[in-house]
Order: sequence, then C-alpha cells, then structure tokens
Amino acid sequence: MRRFAPFGRFTTLACTTAFLFLSSLPSMAQAEEEGGWLHGHALVGELKYPADFPRFDYVNPDAPKGGRVAYDAIGTFDSFNPFLVKGNPVAGLGLIYESLMTSSLDEPSAHYGAIAEAMRFPPDFSSATFRLRPAARFHDGAPITTADVAWSFDTLKEHYWLYRDYYADVAGYEILSPHEIRFDFSIADNRELPHIMGQLLVLPKHFWESPEREFAETSLEPPLGSGPYKIGNVSPGRSITYERVADWWGADLPVNIGQNNFDEIRIDYFRDETVSLQAFLAGEYDWRSENTAKVWDSGYDSPALESGDIVKKIFDDAHVAPMQAFVLNLRNPKFQDKRVRRAFNLAFDFEWSNRTLFFGQYKRTGSYFDNSELASRGLPQGRELEILERYRADLPAEVFTQTWTNPTTDGSGRNRQNLTAARELLEAAGWNIQDGVLTNSQNGDVMEVEILLVNPSFERIVLPYTRNLARLGIELSLRIVDVAQYRNRLREFDYDMIVGGFAQSLSPGNEQREFWSSESANRPGSRNYIGLQDPIVDALVEELIFAESRDHLVAATRALDRVLLWGEYVVPNWYSGTTRIAHWKRLRHPSPVPAYSVGFPSIWWEEEAE
Repeated sequence: MRRFAPFGRFTTLACTTAFLFLSSLPSMAQAEEEGGWLHGHALVGELKYPADFPRFDYVNPDAPKGGRVAYDAIGTFDSFNPFLVKGNPVAGLGLIYESLMTSSLDEPSAHYGAIAEAMRFPPDFSSATFRLRPAARFHDGAPITTADVAWSFDTLKEHYWLYRDYYADVAGYEILSPHEIRFDFSIADNRELPHIMGQLLVLPKHFWESPEREFAETSLEPPLGSGPYKIGNVSPGRSITYERVADWWGADLPVNIGQNNFDEIRIDYFRDETVSLQAFLAGEYDWRSENTAKVWDSGYDSPALESGDIVKKIFDDAHVAPMQAFVLNLRNPKFQDKRVRRAFNLAFDFEWSNRTLFFGQYKRTGSYFDNSELASRGLPQGRELEILERYRADLPAEVFTQTWTNPTTDGSGRNRQNLTAARELLEAAGWNIQDGVLTNSQNGDVMEVEILLVNPSFERIVLPYTRNLARLGIELSLRIVDVAQYRNRLREFDYDMIVGGFAQSLSPGNEQREFWSSESANRPGSRNYIGLQDPIVDALVEELIFAESRDHLVAATRALDRVLLWGEYVVPNWYSGTTRIAHWKRLRHPSPVPAYSVGFPSIWWEEEAE
C-alpha cells in the first residue's frame, strides 16, 4: 500500500509498504457473527486491538496539546498536488488528508477505521465494502460521503500511473448509500486488495469539481482536506506551516488519541544536507533523522549537544532492511551480461568502506528482504524449492547448488583478489583493456559509466569505488544534480547507475510488480529502476501476490529474493538495523517508542523542557 509521509526529504509520497494477509479465520468467524463488519484487520496474525480499544498503547493520552515543531526537507517545491507525475510536491501533505483506514505503528501490518468506521469482505476476497462515519467532515464542514470516495478512486487512477497500477485489479465499485460503498475486484483470492482499498485517501469532490480548478495542473492553492492539519503560512519553495484543525472531527477517535499534538508543524527547505545540519544545530528546526555514519559520529559536536539541549538517540529498527544499492540500469547494453554486473560488485570494497568511512556501524546488505524471515538463506528447501523447481531449466544451476553471497575483503584496502576475479569475468564477457581502457572486443565500445547522485555525501563513498574500477579499466564518473533534475532523470530512466532503494514490508504484495515486472520496465516514472524484464521474475511476483498462507508468502518471497540476487542486478550497499534520531530536548516522545515508527505523530512539546 502507498502511504503519505508526514514529512520527507525528497518526496511527499512515502515508499511503498505493502501487506498481504488479512484477518485469520477466527477473526473472520467472529466478524460474521456480528454481521460481517470489522473494526480493523491484520495481514499477519491477529489484530492487537479489539473493537472497543480506547487508544494505541504507544501514545501518551495525557500529552499536552500546543507548541510548534519544525522539520527539514531538502530541495524545493512548486506544487500542493502530490497526485501528479509532474511538479515537486511540498513535503507533509499527508497531514491534511485522511484515508478510509489508518495503520497502527506497533503492528507490522494492521489498520483500523478512520473515515470508515468498519469494513467487510467475502471469504474469497472478491470485494471490499466500507461503511463511513457519519461525523467525518472536510475542513469546510461538508460531510464525507461515498461520492467523494468514488470520485477519489476514479481521479487518482486517471491522473497518476502509480495508482492506476496499484488499483489495476479493481473492476469497479457500487455506491450502496451515502455512507456505504463496495469495491469489486476482477480476481479472487488476492488477500491484499481489501487492505489496499482501505488505504484510499479521500479527496473532496465538490472542491475539485469547481470550474476554477483543474486537478491535472500543479498549483500552490491550498487544497481542501479532512485530516488533523490544514495548510497555513507558505513561503513558496522555502517553507510551509501546517496548522492543527481545532475542531477536527477525528480528534477523539481511538486511533488519534494522544497524537497530532502540535498546534503548528513547520517544514523548512534547505539546499543540501550540510546546510540543513547546521540549521538544526542552530535550533532552526527540532527533529532530525541521521542517515550518515560519519555525521552521526562527529557532525553533531556543538555547545547545544554538550549542554544537553540536543539529545542523540539510537532505536532498534524492526522493519525489513531495504535493499539500498548501486543500481545498474539494464537498459544500457553494457550491463546486459551478468558477468559484467558481478565484476562491478567485486570492485566494491565494503569492508574497507565500513572500517574507514562508516566507523564500523553498518552490515552489508545480502538480501532484498534483509533483517527478516523473508530473506533467502542457505539452499532452497521445502515449498521454496518446489516453487523454484518449476523454472529449473531456465535458472542458473547455482540457484539450487550454492548460496549467493557478496564478495568480501579483509578491509585493508588491498582488494587484489576480488579485482583479479572481476578482470577474469570481464574478459570472459568480451571486455579487454586496450590502451588502459576497458574495451569491448566485438564492437569497440569502451566501459564508461556515469553514476547519478542527488546526495553530495555519497561522493566520499563513490570516489574510492571509482579508483577500484579504474584498475579494471572502467571509467566511473560522478554527476551530482539537484532534486528536481534527479527526479526528472529517474522518471525517464536517464542514467547508467544510481544509488537506489527498494523498501519492503514484512508482508510484500502488489507493489512488487512496480519494482520488478516486465510491464513496468519501460513505463516512465516506474520504480523498476533496474529495467528488469524476466518472465520467471514476473511469475514469482504473481506467486507472492496470490499466496494463500503466511508460509506460502515466505516461500515465494524467498524464491523471488534468490532469483533476484543471482541476477546480479545491483551492487548492494549496507544497513544498520537502527534509526538514529537527534532532537532538541523541548520535544518528548513515548517510551518505549512503537516498533515501526519513531517520532511523529505521537511526540509532543513540553514547555518546562525549554
């Protein structure tokens, strides 16, 4: 499912978090006894919270309301419409909208009623019906009805390919009453589809159908929402302030108690991370997530840290570790040979980088689903092996006989053994050094590759990598561009290599089509950054989506992971398994923090901490 990030560095739309398994049979049986209506549902195991729960466990119900909190974003913005491919939408727009259902942050894959007070679906998951709360309102006081739900669904599908693909298996809907709507699916037994529809953001039909507005055009006119905040002061391209809605209809719902505590949330834009960090140390904003080990180790040294006004904390991360990697674009003919792609991995000395650049804070990513039970391990067995056996004739023999691993070094910086292996692979693939340059013996092409970067901090990581590649005769050049240009080039797949990421959840599902399917490979703006077109991968994705049990899902995901790894499509980077947070002491957060989020929306401002 796709969710809005309350604030973000590069995009308003968060990375996909998809789920696959709905309520277990006991929960469904109980729901049937009560007329089939569910107050929420979980895709993995049982719901934690019963129908009469007063609040989520991780919030402070006595958290004071008031104060102001500020966050950072990088780059600029020129639009308040995040539902279009064009434009640079401002961060935080998820604050003004509400969805049919909303997620809890201490369960891996569960959601509860928000605009919809209840939902139901048949045993074959061929449809999903939602019953809206009569009290739900837009900020102008207009009631939220099923006409708004239907219009939102149609409009999002029409104007944004992301939703068009995500809702591809939704055949249509029927408005049963002003407060009840049923979505019908073109296929049965896809357990994720009812959950996907529960995440639908509901937009105001009457606002957007006004003659003076055009949904398809970018605009800085504040849109009408229904969430806990509305847009306040705006400095175009530089900052935005969201104001808490004093009489918000959803404030007293159990899913919102103890949350949305600030009167104002401001997001300030900065040119780059260096400027942003200095602004944080100067107190210009309050809460910062740090992704760079070197900066975390020494970049926060300041009088404010020494006095205790700035607090640094590290939290364990229960999420699946995303596959961050140097992504090789298969649309470039130079990367069509798997041996060439493996050579690029052999040239990357992670152990040296971790010791020298990262202060030993990272682990090498070895799976597209690392840090979870979904990661392939050892040799395929049981149901995973049964799945892979169908494709044995077309898969590399190593899939069945060897465990895929990253190359390793002793961390000394002398990567001679791996470079020798890389050179042998390149020669076998028809690439030889001529006049100091790696050259294709058949067509005379030289191995010149550009890596496109948006974050200047990656330059110090890539430069040692370029030196290793140069020893193989490969010229790797760096190109650092601003956020807007980076987005545009990604949309058009205009790159040789990027630092890309594939965020996953504990319950992967329909979004895997967006990452790996042949259909998405050449569609501008898709997240198939690799350009992957492989019928076996397509089939494994569908197997995963239609898995009928948790065991089946795990087996199908491991099979997909194994095939992707043996494809050598990326040079895996690293992960920490933790989240680094720095904040000014005037902010407070629940203790313990929820397992699947740190910070908003359950933090609060405390005057006496000033």
